[in-house]
Amino acid sequence: MSVTESRETLIADGPALLELRPGGIGHLQMNRPASANGLNLEMLQGLHLAVQRCMTEPRIRVVLLTGKGANFCAGGDVHVFASKGDELPYFIRQATALLQVVIGALIHLDAPLVAAVQGFTAGGGGMGLLCASDLVIASESAKFLAGATRVGMAPDAGLSVTLPRLIGARKAAEMLLMNPTVSAAEALESGLINRVVPDAELEASALAYAMKLAAGAPLALAATKRLLWAGVGLGVDAAMPEEARTVAALCHTQDVREGLAAVIEKRSARFIGR
Repeated sequence: MSVTESRETLIADGPALLELRPGGIGHLQMNRPASANGLNLEMLQGLHLAVQRCMTEPRIRVVLLTGKGANFCAGGDVHVFASKGDELPYFIRQATALLQVVIGALIHLDAPLVAAVQGFTAGGGGMGLLCASDLVIASESAKFLAGATRVGMAPDAGLSVTLPRLIGARKAAEMLLMNPTVSAAEALESGLINRVVPDAELEASALAYAMKLAAGAPLALAATKRLLWAGVGLGVDAAMPEEARTVAALCHTQDVREGLAAVIEKRSARFIGR
């Protein structure tokens, strides 16, 4: 089926867009391309609204999650973080609470969630969205970076549970503690993603992938998805509040301010341990 066939717009503007494509594909697109689809409060609120719409739209059989522009999602918006000063811990509490709601809603969607990623997927937010997806297809040039400890923070969005579940404890520890930039080929080999395609073919391949899934039995797919997530032992729901508490506490430190400044200024951070 052509990607240019008629579509129905469900959310037409804002930081998160939603349209219904032929075949029952709900296309949810992050729409802050100038900020690499960084997650500010408005984006998180928009994602929450869009996911709620997906939950209540019976015609949606599969959700396809994408990011507009050159990158899928760079995680939390470091420029917003750095602007908060002494208020950062309280802002982080609000942001992580919203992020938890979004991640939980994506996990508990009946419709399978397919992510199509290009450019960078980074931070707790970007990687959290990736790991909350049921299936992931990536372009050849895609890159993956956890990055939280690079700015003196800790993983959030359920990442401390979902990432080890996908790639194993040792690989997850390396990715979360050492912050390597992981290529699409490495991500495929580790099990972080399902498929790699040429950059120019990502949109068409992801849509075809989603449509093949949408042709399946909806009730069976929803039940299988629930069973797969239940196999995690409900660890994500239990872990996210503790992650949020940890990240908010770290945001009281000078190291977080230094880490954010270093990323914005494109230099190495000088952490002092307080």
